[in-house]
Amino acid sequence: MTHSQSEEYRKLLDYGRPPNVKKCFPNSKALIVSGKYIDRAMLAKGGCMTIAANGRNAFVIKGTLAAAQRANAAVIIEIARSEGGTGAYCSTSLWNIARQTDAYMNEMGITIPVAIHADHFGIKKPEDIEPAKTEIRSLFDAGITSIAIDASHMPDDQNLLANLELNPFVPEWAGLETEVGEIKGKLGLSTPEEALFLIQGLNANDIFPDWIALNNGTTHGIEQSDAGINVALTVQIHEALAPYGISGAQHGTSGNNSDRLRQIAKKTKTTKANVATALQMISWGVKVNDFGNAIMDESGSFIKEAGKGVSRATWEKMCAFAAANNWQKGNFKNLNLPFENILTAQDAPIRERMIKGVEDFVFTLLTDVFNTADTADLVKKQIFETQSHTPGFKTKRIEQKNEWTREKIIEKASKIAVNKGPEGDFDD
Repeated sequence: MTHSQSEEYRKLLDYGRPPNVKKCFPNSKALIVSGKYIDRAMLAKGGCMTIAANGRNAFVIKGTLAAAQRANAAVIIEIARSEGGTGAYCSTSLWNIARQTDAYMNEMGITIPVAIHADHFGIKKPEDIEPAKTEIRSLFDAGITSIAIDASHMPDDQNLLANLELNPFVPEWAGLETEVGEIKGKLGLSTPEEALFLIQGLNANDIFPDWIALNNGTTHGIEQSDAGINVALTVQIHEALAPYGISGAQHGTSGNNSDRLRQIAKKTKTTKANVATALQMISWGVKVNDFGNAIMDESGSFIKEAGKGVSRATWEKMCAFAAANNWQKGNFKNLNLPFENILTAQDAPIRERMIKGVEDFVFTLLTDVFNTADTADLVKKQIFETQSHTPGFKTKRIEQKNEWTREKIIEKASKIAVNKGPEGDFDD
């Protein structure tokens, strides 16, 4: 009898899978769980974080799952709203990522716990809030088990107010991430004051996020310098937030060196590390350094490694398509949507090496950098203890609700010294 057929595992599926997952996939043997459980497992082990892999293509999802099974690690599969929303540039979407992941887990015999996260559900102006209420409900109808409400593009008071207005549409059992400060490198860094304002305002209204994402010095996509994550700033903000029981979500992990990522795992309360661009590039066979940053040739073009990723003929088609659309460097991500079926139509050995490249990179991250090995057992232990699809909240209300009315939120925000830096395209 395999592990996935054992009585113990059947109980895990019964206890641990949220109601939307059971409804979407009634006959599944995939242990898809709330993001809350993934966070709690990292905290239980201590000094570790797990990958939140942006599944821009099927090969990234499969490779990440294979690596997690090898490492016995609990992981998160995610897609950002910009990547897989209504204006998507990937064929993986917010509405099919749970179905894809569930299918691959059953196909591959994956038995570690996995959360499905809707990342960067962006709210850029107040007018975005009303339609988001319907869209958020639709995501959970499609099997999502965790979400990031990202209104960080707006002023601090509007960010908080948007989170308050949208929270009723997120199930209480689901993983919840919030964000302060757009991700834009060394510009417009988040401050302890801004982070406290957001989390205190949510706490006063009985909203207890699992994660907060900061602008702590990194960027999305290809790192242009070695500045990267500001570990000291991250420690400072996490210490300020300690009474509120919130963990960190590290965005823009691709391109940061392994030692810096080890420090984030060891010295801060970060339990979730987003990896997107590196996994995409590795699946394609683009040459990267040991921490996933693409290496360019003298002309500033990507280097395709022989015997890795897509076939040479497919890569040449991709490059020609990118050139015709004037897509360079970070804009190569736009190739995901028009080329998904072409990539899937390649010979089996090509597809398998694309998956294997991602698997080996993610396995090293999980075991040698993020310290995530064997966290799958911690999730399973907690599910047996709770006999529920939710572990509950990590904290309780400690702020006074009458101090956080709409009027007082606007007044408090007006007194915060803010430097958000220039505007830009920092969605995923």
